[in-house]
Amino acid sequence: MRVLTVAVFALAGLIFFTSFNTAKGTNIRTDSSLLKLSDLIHERSQKNGQLDESNAALRGEVEALAERDDGNTKADDDRIKALEKNAGTQKLKGEAITVTLDDAPPNATAKLPGYPAPQPDYLVIHQQDLQAVVNALWQGGAKGIKVMDQRLISTSAVRCVGNTLILQGRVYSPPYKVQAVGDPEKLQKALTASPAIQNYMVYVNVYGLGWKVTEDGPVTLPGYSGTVDLHYAKPVE
Repeated sequence: MRVLTVAVFALAGLIFFTSFNTAKGTNIRTDSSLLKLSDLIHERSQKNGQLDESNAALRGEVEALAERDDGNTKADDDRIKALEKNAGTQKLKGEAITVTLDDAPPNATAKLPGYPAPQPDYLVIHQQDLQAVVNALWQGGAKGIKVMDQRLISTSAVRCVGNTLILQGRVYSPPYKVQAVGDPEKLQKALTASPAIQNYMVYVNVYGLGWKVTEDGPVTLPGYSGTVDLHYAKPVE
């Protein structure tokens, strides 16, 4: 777990370094050093994914060993399993919907009269767009949510840097898929009622941002496999 934490901080450092160079006027499309840096970020992301899988396997072994003779009563075990389910560390089965968001075509123009020509940031998915979808699904009674291939838990943070998503130490590019288990009708109503998503839909209709909602039927969401350690700031003594 410490290795995964170090890898996450290293990834964040690389991103801040990239932002610093860009602010100095570096051409990120032609500068070979930044292209190599981008490759390194994606390589670190893949390693973080492998560490997640290893961590999940080790956690399973530890839990299996603990269950052999942990001294708990059946009531204690049932309570622990219920807590694990609510925490998102166990698999979750149920009816689901998937929301897919994608960038608009780079040559997009305003489709409706009265709207200005698009600025570059009109055509890409932003952090607040993904957060709006996740928040609406929780409000719609979602029992569990998966973004791309990772299960969300209470400490998960959806972060975007440029046009990439950084989620729990791993990097993703659009299209972004958000899958939620719950009552499909209630989930879709929550999406429709969200003011933030209503604003996003303006850009969908005018500039062609991607938006698709599908009903998936019965699915199984994976359990969260990353570290559950909490990190917090400490006062300087």
